[in-house]
Amino acid sequence: MGSNNNVVFSDEENQFSCGTNKVQPCSSTPKRSIIDDEGKKSNFLSFSKRLGVSDFFSLDVWRASIGELLGTAVLVFMLDTIVISTLESDTKMPNLILSILAAVIITILLLAVVPVSRGHMNPIISFSAALVGIISMSRAIIYIMAQCVGAILGALALKAVISSSIEDTFSLGGCTVTIIAPGPNGPVIVGLETAQALWLEIFCTFVFLFASIWMAYDHRQAKALGHVTVLSIVGVVLGLLVFISTTVTAKKGYAGAGMNPARCFGPAIVRGGHLWDGHWIFWVGPIIGCVAFYVYTKIIPTKHFNAEYGYKHDFVGVVKALFGSNV
Repeated sequence: MGSNNNVVFSDEENQFSCGTNKVQPCSSTPKRSIIDDEGKKSNFLSFSKRLGVSDFFSLDVWRASIGELLGTAVLVFMLDTIVISTLESDTKMPNLILSILAAVIITILLLAVVPVSRGHMNPIISFSAALVGIISMSRAIIYIMAQCVGAILGALALKAVISSSIEDTFSLGGCTVTIIAPGPNGPVIVGLETAQALWLEIFCTFVFLFASIWMAYDHRQAKALGHVTVLSIVGVVLGLLVFISTTVTAKKGYAGAGMNPARCFGPAIVRGGHLWDGHWIFWVGPIIGCVAFYVYTKIIPTKHFNAEYGYKHDFVGVVKALFGSNV
């Protein structure tokens, strides 16, 4: 794949070069001074540049978003198929099989999409990368829109190939907090309490970013481990979190932590009904988790992944630029 993939979710504007956005030989000037110069210049960028407004008019960004759209479509189709098939099987621990298969599928899709768009396929990754400043907020918005459209297409594709009875029974493999089930005295609502589901989303999102995506954000670890190893770790961590969230609660009606708002959004649009009950949890939880992770990145030592010099799209920098501050 080329060396450019060593920094998996890096800023596509800066990852290949020393001061420009094209691949070229770097000068003999020490790297620290180059980054320092870029860091100082970034403090004087306008609000529109920090926000990355030009990305809305960049053909390359929109072309990269096609990779996000198709990747998310395949992800939703495959994951929801795995959810349905494992739950329908007679295995004693379907959640374990589900977690293993999910880790494998996610890793394969990341390897396929990373060369195109850095392989986000998840609003959590795009939003957290925008907060940290690795990509612009404008690029993140484009990616998230593409991911949501892709999730809808993936859910539509799944709906087209399964029977209506399976669709009704397994809610198209979508994200549920509660369901209506038959009881001794009539239908009853079973599942997880709203507060519990929200905390699980927040916790799993933070752990996902902390334990795996962090390696992709840090160019030193990404380069040392290699992009295949990093992406495999991302898949394994997600699989473990799926297993934990479905095992700890072990309640009928709760589908486990979503950890991907787009994946929950697609089936909810296509299937509707009770999939909208508590759907906000699968957005609000990850957003809070991303903000918590961003706060963490501002607390740790500033020498980590060039944070000493700052990324020009960093959220704090965007806010300062909005109010005209160059500090």
